[in-house]
Amino acid sequence: MKFSVRMKITLMVVVFATFIVAASWIVCNFVIEKVFLNNLKANLITTYNSCNKLFNDSSSDYIELDDLYGKIKNPAGSIVLIIDVDNNKIYFTSINDNGRMMESLNRIIRSVIEKDEDIFFEDSDYVIQRNHDDTINSDYYDLVGKLDNGFSIIIRSPISEVESFTRTIKRVFNYVAATLIIFCAVFVLFISNIFSTPIKKLSHSARRMANLDFDTKIDVDTKDEIGELGESMNELSSKLEDTISKLKTANIELERDIEEKRKIDDMRRDFLSHVSHELKTPIALIQGYAEGLKDNLFDDKENMEFYSDVIIDEAQKMNQLVQKLITLNEIEFGKFNINIERFDLVELINGVLNSTRILINEEYVNIVFEEQSPVWVWADEFLIEDAFTNYLTNAIHYVSEGGAIKIYFEKNDNKLRLNVYNQGNRIDNEDIDKLFIKFYKTDKSRSREYGGSGIGLSIVAAIMQAHGKEYGVYNVEDGVVFYFDLDTNMPC
Repeated sequence: MKFSVRMKITLMVVVFATFIVAASWIVCNFVIEKVFLNNLKANLITTYNSCNKLFNDSSSDYIELDDLYGKIKNPAGSIVLIIDVDNNKIYFTSINDNGRMMESLNRIIRSVIEKDEDIFFEDSDYVIQRNHDDTINSDYYDLVGKLDNGFSIIIRSPISEVESFTRTIKRVFNYVAATLIIFCAVFVLFISNIFSTPIKKLSHSARRMANLDFDTKIDVDTKDEIGELGESMNELSSKLEDTISKLKTANIELERDIEEKRKIDDMRRDFLSHVSHELKTPIALIQGYAEGLKDNLFDDKENMEFYSDVIIDEAQKMNQLVQKLITLNEIEFGKFNINIERFDLVELINGVLNSTRILINEEYVNIVFEEQSPVWVWADEFLIEDAFTNYLTNAIHYVSEGGAIKIYFEKNDNKLRLNVYNQGNRIDNEDIDKLFIKFYKTDKSRSREYGGSGIGLSIVAAIMQAHGKEYGVYNVEDGVVFYFDLDTNMPC
């Protein structure tokens, strides 16, 4: 959820005001009442101490019934009753109804004995407790105890005024708090709008500048930090427009140079990689047959001529391969015209199998290819031979020990799919979509064993893309199948 600066300022002030009001409410509801009650307790104790001092310092004989008023400290204006049980005397401040007072006095004394009321404070000489007077339906705090001279004392102070006062304070405070919060919200919304309006203008202009629209200008009239920021952004807009214009011109030229250099570097790198990969197999064949001739494995002329023919044939293929690799780079950049011709795919496959017979025998691989009749297709014969050779070489090196490689066709209307199946481990799903990327290897350690460079399948991809035909790989239950499609009729 997005909050504007105006809303954030308002929320912060309202939350702060609410916190202050909540703290004040807690003080009002839980502290003020206790303060009043503690003050009431202190007043009762002050009156008790004053009475105790009066009757200790003077002889009670000359104190008349109405002489307590004005002779003691009575801050709360409480009703004071002092009883001399031995002489059957009562001292008091003011009593309107003597009989009712005595009845209430008896109830207070009983409650103290039974302790059936709430004791607010307790001392060795007196207790302060809350009592309810049923005759007048009112609550009091009564101090009941004995003076040092043995007289009983009761000091009564009504709490209705205290509770009424605290209720009034709470009610007034609630109204004031609610009004204060509402006023703060409205006031802050108004004040924050003064600050947020120029900020909105700055934000709107900044978004337009981010979209390279430098025609916008910020109109901020304030003479403060926001105004200075607006002027700085206007100046920045003008400078950015001029700088970006120059950069675009330079960038176009730089991109053109970089792209040209990248193409040259890619062609050089791919050429070297392809040559190093593709020449390893024919060089191995030439070396093997040459060593056989050197060791005089065969004394008859016919075998010697066969070995010599293989060496010459492989050398010619190496020469052709170098030339075709140059052409392959041109194919990838769309600068090569493919020579589409009609040829027998079965004959091409048998030729590749015969030329790699030594490698097949060394790996003890069982090759299965059952097609005998000619199968005519339209494509560039040399490139298709190169693509099939890569599939076959890849299968030979990855087939399981004692496993089989099967080459078979699938015909569909005017298309033919050549499949090369090798029995062995399946390819991980995370690798299967990356096999035709240049230099990608699923098993680098094994690739080093047989000299793979990781570009053989990328050559297949380039050839088939140049032909505009489908190619790929998929897992089967006990191995992997590589395929590519060819036309059986003359393509339009």
